[in-house]
Amino acid sequence: MSFARREVLKMGAAALLAGGATRALPAAATTTGFAGSRKADHTLRIGTGLVELAPDTIISTTTYNGRFPGPLIRFTEGRPVVVDVHNDTDTPEQLHWHGQIVPVSVDGSAEEGTPYIPAHGMRRLSFTPGPAGFRFYHTHVVPMGDLSKGQYGGQVGPVYIEPKDNPGAYDQEVFLVLKEFQPAFSSSGDMASDFLAGSPVPELRRKGESAMADSLRRGMPHGYEVGYSAFSINGRKLGHGEPIKVKAGQRVLFHVLNGSATEIRSLALPGHSFRVVALDGNPVSRQAEVPVLWIGTAERVSAVVEMNRPGVWVLGDLSDDDRNAGMGTVVQYAGHRGTPRWAAPPKFTWDYRTFAQPGPPTVRPDHVVDMLIEKRNAAANGFNVWTLNGKAFDMHTGGPVVRVERGGRYRLRFHNATDDVHPLHLHRHTFDVTHIAGTPVHGLLKDVVMLGGYQSLALDFTADQPGLSLFHCHQQIHMDYGFMFLLRCA
Repeated sequence: MSFARREVLKMGAAALLAGGATRALPAAATTTGFAGSRKADHTLRIGTGLVELAPDTIISTTTYNGRFPGPLIRFTEGRPVVVDVHNDTDTPEQLHWHGQIVPVSVDGSAEEGTPYIPAHGMRRLSFTPGPAGFRFYHTHVVPMGDLSKGQYGGQVGPVYIEPKDNPGAYDQEVFLVLKEFQPAFSSSGDMASDFLAGSPVPELRRKGESAMADSLRRGMPHGYEVGYSAFSINGRKLGHGEPIKVKAGQRVLFHVLNGSATEIRSLALPGHSFRVVALDGNPVSRQAEVPVLWIGTAERVSAVVEMNRPGVWVLGDLSDDDRNAGMGTVVQYAGHRGTPRWAAPPKFTWDYRTFAQPGPPTVRPDHVVDMLIEKRNAAANGFNVWTLNGKAFDMHTGGPVVRVERGGRYRLRFHNATDDVHPLHLHRHTFDVTHIAGTPVHGLLKDVVMLGGYQSLALDFTADQPGLSLFHCHQQIHMDYGFMFLLRCA
C-alpha cells in the first residue's frame, strides 16, 4: 500500500505536552444506528475466502472485502462517517476500531456491551473518527482453542485518520501489515524478551520462578503456545509481492502495523535507519533514529527512511527462520536489478524511553491501582491461565471490574511476575507511559505498550469515557485465558 507525494501530519509533538502532563482527549460525538437513508462512506464485508501468500501457499481464512489485509480506510479527524459492516459468515462477529475514542456501541467489544454483527446480517455504524493518526480495525471475538477464529485469521485492516491540518510532507507513504498464518499449538516455550530495555525486578523474578518450579513439581507441563508456518507482509510472502519502488534521495514514510494474534515482530532494512516519528499513531515527543523496529502485537510504528543506499534490499524480520518463511518484502531503487540483499544489523535494544521525555509528569494521579500479573501453568486443559491480583477474567460474569470516577486521572502500575512479554492495551483511551524500564518518563502517548518479563510499568490515563472500557493483553492466547479486566466509568 503505497501513496506518493501528499501532505501529512506534522510530526512535531510540542502540542502533546503541556507542562509534561497528558491532556485528556475529548470523547467523540458518536452514535450508532441506521443514520436514515444516507449512503455509507465505507462498506466492509466479513467473509471466508482464499488468500494467496505465494503460488505454493494458498490459505482459507476470514477476511474483510475478500482480501488481506482489509482495505486501507482513510477518515478525516472530526468529520462524521457511516460504515456498513456486513457479516457473511455463520457466526456473530465484532469489529473493533483499535485506537479510536468511540462509544461502547461502536467500539467492537462484547465484554463492554457492543452489539454483535449478526451472522448473515449487518450493522450500520455512524461515528466521528479520532484521534488523528495510524489506527486499525480487527475482529474481537474470543477464539479460545479454535485457531480458525479471532485474530488467528485474516480480519485485520489499516486506518489512517487525517488531521484537520496537514502541514508536513514526504515523497512516498507506505503501509505495511505484518501477519502470520497457519497457526498450530505447541509447548516449545515463550519468545525471549531480551530485545526490550530494562532489567528484571528481583522480587518479581523470584516470585515467578518459584511458581513455575512448584507447577513443574506437581507435574504440570508448560502451557500451550502458538507457532506459525507462513509469514507475510501485506498478504504476500517475501519474494512474491510487488517490490516497494523508491528513488535515491526520497524520504519514505513507513506506517507499520503488527497484525499478529500472538507474535512480536522486528523489522530492519540493511544500510538504512528508521526515524521514528509516531507510535500507535501518536507523534512521539522525541524523534529518534533506530536501526531496527521492534513492534508488539497490535502496535504501530510510523517512521521516515532516507533512501540513501541504492540497490535491491530485503526489508524483513531479524529472525532468519521467519524471514525465510515469508516475513519480508523487497525495496528496489530505480535503475537497480538483481537478487535482493539482506544483512543482519548489530544487536539492538528497543527502548521506549528514547521517544519519551525524562522524569515524571508534572500532574500527579488522583488514584493509583497496582496489578500483579501471574501465570497458572497449564491450568485450563493445557492452556496457561493468567491472573491480575489473583483473578482471571470470567467470560460468564464479565469480571473483574475496576470502578473509576469520571474525570479522574488514574495510574495503573503493572508488576509482571512472569517471563512473558505482555502488550498491554486499553480500549477507548490514549494513555501516557509514566514508568518503564525502571525509569520515570512522560509524554509517550500510546494505546499498546510492551511490558517485559519480570518488569514493572506504569501508565496514566484520564477516565473520560462513560461506560465500560476493556483492558487486556493483546496476545490472543493470554487475553482468552484470563488476562483482561473492565473499567467502569459512571
